[in-house]
Amino acid sequence: MVFDRKTNTYYEEGNSKSLLFLYHNFFGRCVLKLLTRRFVSILGGCYMNSRLSKHRIKKFIRQNQIDISEYEETKYISFNDFFTRKIKEEKRILPSDNELFLAPADSKLTVYSIDEDTCFWIKDSCYRVSDLLQDEELSKKYEGGYCFIFRLGVTDYHRYSYIDDGKVISSKTIKGIFHTVQPIAFKKYKVFHENTREYQVLDTSNFGCVIQMEVGALMVGKIVNNERQEFNRGDEKGYFCFGGSTIVVLVEKDKVIPDSDILKNSSKEIETRVYLYEAVGRRK
Repeated sequence: MVFDRKTNTYYEEGNSKSLLFLYHNFFGRCVLKLLTRRFVSILGGCYMNSRLSKHRIKKFIRQNQIDISEYEETKYISFNDFFTRKIKEEKRILPSDNELFLAPADSKLTVYSIDEDTCFWIKDSCYRVSDLLQDEELSKKYEGGYCFIFRLGVTDYHRYSYIDDGKVISSKTIKGIFHTVQPIAFKKYKVFHENTREYQVLDTSNFGCVIQMEVGALMVGKIVNNERQEFNRGDEKGYFCFGGSTIVVLVEKDKVIPDSDILKNSSKEIETRVYLYEAVGRRK
């Protein structure tokens, strides 16, 4: 279930027939074992970067009712060229209040407290922060803080930004296999534990030591992060190539107060629709 703040409505996010086959069918799960190999997603990415994929653009726009007028005008040479399109600046306005904790991307958001065991729940499965980070010592810094999970669907804008001014302390890439980040996958697999992911530890001006992690998904050939050591609030951090993906943001204890409606929805396993630069919390 998803709650849209703009329209004040709830809606169910449907699953495609292909996902139902892959995750709920014996033969589909056999195919899934192959599809989730890294080399398959890399091959898929090569195709999406080629001119051969260009014919998919018009159909994708029509099927998903994408308002192409919101994006910068350009001629796309491949599907990934279209998929990583840039939105017009006036469509995503950066707030002037530096104490607002912003969404780094268009996405569906859930927020969880990080308890003493550094665990949080996603769709009936428990995930330890240390599993995500593969760093026990680092994970302890976030006990008592919050985990923000921003899930991007294939129709979302797939460029993402930094949420504050600051500098990069460290970076890490964790190789894995690619699953879809649709909720249908959560019942069978620890998706965030198994997927390829990259994260940076960020020393921010207003929210302390923040971790921002990008998680690849089924048929995402690449997570593309800009290489910089210092950044400003709203600067583009990178983008995902084709597929649904997820951004996980971890904040320390007593640094951020998440919006009450998002916390309430998350406690009921309801995702909240948010957009790039939208306030989802405030500095404590």
